[in-house]
Amino acid sequence: MAKEIAGYVKLQCKGGAANPSPPIGPALGSKGLNIMEFCKQFNARTQDKPGVILPVLITYYKDKTFDFVVKTPPAPILILEAAKVKLGSAQPNLKKVGSVTWDQVRTIAETKMPDLNCFTVEAAMSMVAGTARSMGITVSGEKPF
Repeated sequence: MAKEIAGYVKLQCKGGAANPSPPIGPALGSKGLNIMEFCKQFNARTQDKPGVILPVLITYYKDKTFDFVVKTPPAPILILEAAKVKLGSAQPNLKKVGSVTWDQVRTIAETKMPDLNCFTVEAAMSMVAGTARSMGITVSGEKPF
């Protein structure tokens, strides 16, 4: 018989660096979940991605157990990393802060593909390019499709 789901918690944590301090501790503690057990499991699963911010979806059950799914890093973080800039532009339509190539956009789209709601890499590339433009980062080169 399947366990009865009590709810979900969405968090963003650095890979391999989860600890019981905020935001993890209060979010899980208020639901009555074992915070240290989550931190140990999360750090074990993400030890190959140290320091990368990873979204995690925690499903917790009525008996206070939980499962979690680690997603791919957010597109804006991957874009900032590829463009080698710290922040996006406050005025993306007027001030451009960096540039990425279509090859970098393809790499980011292929990385994000499992978490995006599209069927082709070209559609994923369009989504990533749109995110880059809204951050004030230009996509240079000829559109490959």
